[in-house]
Amino acid sequence: MGELGLFRGQRVELIDGAVMVLSPQGPSHATSVERVRKALEASLGAGVWVRTQLPVDFGTHSEPEPDISVVSGSLEDYTSAHPVTALLIVEVSDTTLSYDRNNKASLYAHAGITDYWIVNLVNRQLEIRRQPVVNPNTVHGFDSAEITILRGGDTVSPLCRPQTQLSIAELLL
Repeated sequence: MGELGLFRGQRVELIDGAVMVLSPQGPSHATSVERVRKALEASLGAGVWVRTQLPVDFGTHSEPEPDISVVSGSLEDYTSAHPVTALLIVEVSDTTLSYDRNNKASLYAHAGITDYWIVNLVNRQLEIRRQPVVNPNTVHGFDSAEITILRGGDTVSPLCRPQTQLSIAELLL
């Protein structure tokens, strides 16, 4: 449908077989996405590609476009296909906080994403979701066994680079 021009001028993503039209980004969301991308690129080093709002292929029914995805390899490794997984996914959330906590969290856990962060602009905190587990009470049947909330003075280490520490305050400016 996208190739036929049905969504021209709109940002969309495929979630569980449905085409979801994404809201326009406000200035705080846009600058936060860029801030997180820069912090991750500076701290993670070689061997990963920090991607901004690009598709991750979870199969024929879901191809989300998270605000940030960190994948193994480099840009050149994905010239013929989108990545099918990610080492880390980050959603920057203000107006979509409930959706990111519920639908997206369950989708990412179902896809086996072991490190999912929500940069919560509403409450000025980082929500970290790890260890996907089956939970039939969620949208996609999966949830995270470990949910951690971090605030301004805290630091976080991505699972893919546990020796790296990022300042939460830097991510939430």
